[in-house]
Amino acid sequence: MSTGTFAADAERIGALADPVRLALYRFVRSQPEPVSRDQAADAVGIPRHQARFHLDRLAVDGLLATSHARLTGRTGPGAGRPAKLYRRAAREIAVTLPDREYELAGRLLSDAVAESARTEEPVLDAVNRRFAAYGAAAGAEVPADADGDPLDAAAQALARHGYEPRRDGARVDLHNCPFHALAQVQTELICTANQCLVAGLADAVAPDRLTARLEPHPDRCCVVLEARP
Repeated sequence: MSTGTFAADAERIGALADPVRLALYRFVRSQPEPVSRDQAADAVGIPRHQARFHLDRLAVDGLLATSHARLTGRTGPGAGRPAKLYRRAAREIAVTLPDREYELAGRLLSDAVAESARTEEPVLDAVNRRFAAYGAAAGAEVPADADGDPLDAAAQALARHGYEPRRDGARVDLHNCPFHALAQVQTELICTANQCLVAGLADAVAPDRLTARLEPHPDRCCVVLEARP
């Protein structure tokens, strides 16, 4: 998750720290149909103008979506202005500290299983290939710099994906695993897939100049990145 996206999502979730706003959000999301300001105000027990302020703030923050409709059902002259209605927004917002990428892991794993079923490729091979391909795509986004340090370039790319890299001479330790909870229960599967991801990224950044290897440690990611002699 990029810094800008994280900050924006954290601000959106922070909007629910206000108890009135949280109560309005919970009411709106519990309704089968979009609700009006009057309905929300009555449900929460606040004045209409206060409900309007908080509902519009939730809409600006992307937590609610809006539409307009005439609640009377009448049309034509004298039917009145359409009312502004609110419903839960379809977008998903998640903030994890430290960075976790469980949605990414789920997508790559499910894609690998589906592909294995379709092609009869061994499922573990499909998993590792999917993770490696994702890493390669992430590494391909790093601008080429023939005079730069490939280890630093790879570390910066890994930092953007939540790995918290720290360089120590000719190696980089990764102090956060984006798939931590999964690695606790399926260690060999996830650590090997993680190694494939980091290796794919490193090869895309600096072909044949970096090595990603497994070095399990309780306080950091099981993968370390090293510069080849």
